Parts: sequence; structure tokens; C-alpha cells
Amino acid sequence: MSQELGKIEKPSVEEYRAARKLFFVPLIFTPRDIQGELFEKVFRYWDQVEAQLTNLELKLGIVKKVYHELVPVGGEEGGKIIEELNSTSYGIVKARTDKGAQLEPLEDTDLLTESMDWTKCLAVGLQNPKVFDRVYESYIEANRKRNEHIAQMIDETLKEGEVGILLMREGHQVQFPADIEVFYVSPPGLDEIKRWLRTREVEAEKPASEEPEK
Repeated sequence: MSQELGKIEKPSVEEYRAARKLFFVPLIFTPRDIQGELFEKVFRYWDQVEAQLTNLELKLGIVKKVYHELVPVGGEEGGKIIEELNSTSYGIVKARTDKGAQLEPLEDTDLLTESMDWTKCLAVGLQNPKVFDRVYESYIEANRKRNEHIAQMIDETLKEGEVGILLMREGHQVQFPADIEVFYVSPPGLDEIKRWLRTREVEAEKPASEEPEK
């Protein structure tokens, strides 16, 4: 018997529940003394993130694992690092760990610090092309290894049927395991913050002659 053209077999409920799911939340780092417009936009963003995550959990399952960029340890120690590192994302993490979710280590300290150090070298403004090429190649290699480690940690700790959250900056190049369904959390507040930051960057780059007279 020939197979009906255009017919797509839907996965069974059991197969869907067994799938691993990861909610990706774009991470925004902000100073502790944040004030004014940016303060309002950042906290509005995280409120929207919380609302979207809650909605996803109602539909797809309760979060069991939490992963946070720049954090090489899990449990209470990892929570303290996040609270010190980025108090705004800490609220998302704590809301899940208080309900029984496990904060897992994500980074390898050596790979993380190596990547950060090569980034600092590039930021210096190297003049010699040979030196720049060597530093850039080392930077790319360190980031490749770091991304592979992040993917491996998620693969090893996110079990069959579990739901996890990954808080990480956009632009990453982590290749997630093929059997993990990734859901991108992107509330409107994220674009508001990006537009606000771009506007401030443009204003900061304007020469003094273009500034309005007082």
C-alpha cells in the first residue's frame, strides 16, 4: 500500500513527554546601582520573562534543572554566585530552586577564564597582525571548547522528560543536543532595552560639535 502524500505522523503523547526541553532566556547583565529609565526597562523585562516562563511551565512541564552562564558550580554556592553576579536574573533562578529545581554547574572554570582573558587581549587593540592572528585563533579555540563543555553539561544533567532553563547571553554558539527541544523566551521588553542601549551608544559617539547648545 502506498503512503498517503503530505501526511505527517504526529508524535505520540508519550514521545512528547519524554522529550527533553530547554527554555532559553536571553541574559542581560546590569550594574547593581542601575537607575532611571534603564532600571524600569530591565525590571519590566524580567517580569515579562517570569510571566512567559510560568506560561511555558503550565503547558510543557515544571522546570527541574537551571543553568546560568558564568557559573561553574551548582546548588547553594552557585546561587550565591548568581546573586552577586546579576541580582535581576537571580530572582528567576531562586523562584525555581525554591520549588525544587536543581541549579546545575554549567561552566568549566579554566575554559571560562581562558576565554575571558583572550577577550581582554583582543580588547587592548593589538597592533602587530601576527600577534592579533595568534590571539584571535586562541580566542576562537577557547570559545569552541567552552561551548562544547556547556553543551555537554546540559546533555549529561538534563534527563529524559525533564524541563530546564538556560540563562545565557544572546549570540552564543552552543550546539545543543539534537533531542533537546529549545524554546526561546523573548518578551517585548528585550527589544526595548536593545533600542535604549543603541540610542545611548549613538549619542555617546556624536562629536562635541553636534551636541545641542545649552
